[in-house]
Amino acid sequence: MRAHRGPTLSLRHLLILLTATGLLPLAALGAWSVHLAAEYHQSEQERALLDLARALSSTVDAELDGTVATLASIARTPALGDGNVRAFYPIARDQARAQPEWLGVILADGNGNMVFRTTAPFDAPPQPVADPSSLRQALLLRRPVIGHVAHGKGGRAAVPVRFPVSDAAGHPYVLTAVVQPDRIMRALARQQVPAGSVISVLDGDGAIVARSRGQGDHAGGPPSPSLARLIRLNGPEGAGATVTLEGSAVTTAYTRLSRYGWTVAVGAPPAGWAGGAGFAWYGAGIALSLALSIGLATLLARRIVRRIATLAAGAAALGAGTDPVVPSSRIQEIDAMGAALRAAGARRAAHERDREDALELARQAGRAKDEFLAVLGHELRNPLAPIASALDLMDLRDDAASRRERGIMRRQVAHLKHLVDDLLDVSRIASGKLRIDVAPVDLAAVVRHAVAARPDQPLRLQAPAALWVAGDEHRLAQVLGNLLSNAARFGSTDTQVVLERAGGAARLVVADNGVGMDTALAQRVFEPFYQAPQPLAHHGGLGLGLAIVQRIVELHGGRVRAHSDGPGLGSRFEIVLPPGAPPSLTAPAPIRAPSRPLRVLVVDDNEDAAALTAAILRELGHEVKTAHTANAALDVQTAWPPDAAILDIGLPDMDGYALAAAMRRAAVTPLRLTALTGYGRQAGAAAHAPPDGAAFDLHLTKPASLDDLRRALGADDADAAAGPPGTARA
Repeated sequence: MRAHRGPTLSLRHLLILLTATGLLPLAALGAWSVHLAAEYHQSEQERALLDLARALSSTVDAELDGTVATLASIARTPALGDGNVRAFYPIARDQARAQPEWLGVILADGNGNMVFRTTAPFDAPPQPVADPSSLRQALLLRRPVIGHVAHGKGGRAAVPVRFPVSDAAGHPYVLTAVVQPDRIMRALARQQVPAGSVISVLDGDGAIVARSRGQGDHAGGPPSPSLARLIRLNGPEGAGATVTLEGSAVTTAYTRLSRYGWTVAVGAPPAGWAGGAGFAWYGAGIALSLALSIGLATLLARRIVRRIATLAAGAAALGAGTDPVVPSSRIQEIDAMGAALRAAGARRAAHERDREDALELARQAGRAKDEFLAVLGHELRNPLAPIASALDLMDLRDDAASRRERGIMRRQVAHLKHLVDDLLDVSRIASGKLRIDVAPVDLAAVVRHAVAARPDQPLRLQAPAALWVAGDEHRLAQVLGNLLSNAARFGSTDTQVVLERAGGAARLVVADNGVGMDTALAQRVFEPFYQAPQPLAHHGGLGLGLAIVQRIVELHGGRVRAHSDGPGLGSRFEIVLPPGAPPSLTAPAPIRAPSRPLRVLVVDDNEDAAALTAAILRELGHEVKTAHTANAALDVQTAWPPDAAILDIGLPDMDGYALAAAMRRAAVTPLRLTALTGYGRQAGAAAHAPPDGAAFDLHLTKPASLDDLRRALGADDADAAAGPPGTARA
């Protein structure tokens, strides 16, 4: 589908646009110059702000030095030197009252415990020391330390200034003045800064001590996130763009070079830049250059357009699958494009050849895969056949001691045969070779037979007397068998099968009370080789049964869907098939069982399989001989004409069809021929007969059951046991 395009432009217009674009470097150079000027102005602003921050940092240090000096003076009082803290208390109280910015004085001992505070009587119970970390630091370093800002009485911000002292006996103390930042605020107010600027003083933890704007609201709180990030990323000093707590964008410089670890930050509105008359002259020059370039671009465009037309014709030829005819051009680029078109034509032809080769390789790989699966099925069925025959023979002899073991072995053989059949069926589905033989089918009879064939599985059936559809009876029985096997595999102890007419169509529902499934599993359950979580399954499998069910139902023109209310709540599979008409009343004459024992020839290159099949037939009362090659079979027929023969298809010296034709020609009495093959389901295999008409009377798949062998000899009881034609077990 052609993609939607916007308005197109002629080449002439594009060349004019290209000419105008050529002036962009000049415009960019001018813009870059203006940008450099703006950057210089910005850097000058940052430098000035940094100088101001350094000066303010020195001012703040001076204010703190004054407080430290006052504390040092108080500490030299003789009363404190003598260790008489009671006598020292009124001196400290009077000094605190004499300092308007001081909220009080606190004395702490060497263990960090408060001795007294001037805001309370001397004998008042001691209180926990605020900011104990700075107190411990002063005791450890034995030098003045400025603590962290906190809120004092009345919610006023204050900072502890700590000064370590010792009495004459060497007992350590820490003298602390709780100071309001009023003098620092007055120093900030004296600064001449642009409107919209803001100055902040932060303590060692980064909390606001003093701020030129909103002191009462922000003291003791954190700075703006952008300022905190700028300080964190740029070391002791730096500058950059930040946003104030009020949301204004500013350029900020800061310094952390204070002796006491404090930070001073100064932010001002960013320095802007504006153009003058030079910008007008600059724009006029670009417009004049553009006008002069348009004329030259128009002249060049006419010449180039003619050459482009030849390239368009060549591209059209390439798209049509022919070699493009593109003449050379004096314009190097157009000549190069013509050469590229010719080279593209050559590459396209080579790619087409490569694609055909790749497709042929893929077809060969598909054929090899199909052949491999067919051989795999044959090789797996060959050892299964004697095992199943041995079990049938033991069942005929009915040894009670091995009855349990025989049941186990028979279930596992049936399971393995089911896996082989599914593997071959899914191969036919993938290659599109799965076919159905459409005929009127009584689906109710198929359902009843499938349920009756599973006496060990708890099943409840609800079906009408008859319900006709158009389909393949064998494949529909396979569908129901796979659904019932799936229910048993996933732990169902009560499976209900419901067949009914719904809106003119046939609706078949298989509902179980097994492990159920979640929504994701229900959406993928029909994918080939998809395995449910193994803890859910009672028996293993290849993950093919439901994929085969879906394809067979689709070939019948129906649909299938899976549903479950969730894990542990069972599953429900619903199949809807189009309705069909019942068949005509004419029915084929039944095959009559012979009234005497038959002479049977068993031909199989697998000696174990042949011997066990012969033993079963002998138990059924027939005379049996075996042969392991086609030539040996013809020799036996000459010396001992049989009434029936069971032939393997894959014989070493002659295939089963050729042997059947030879035996038909040599027969002097009616001869019933049955094909026994390991190459997959052979229902309706008469279509495989050679052109001379030597078709088999019946095709069976290895391993053959006891009922299959009875049918091979034309017994009525076998037909009754097998149920409706096409419903042989899968």
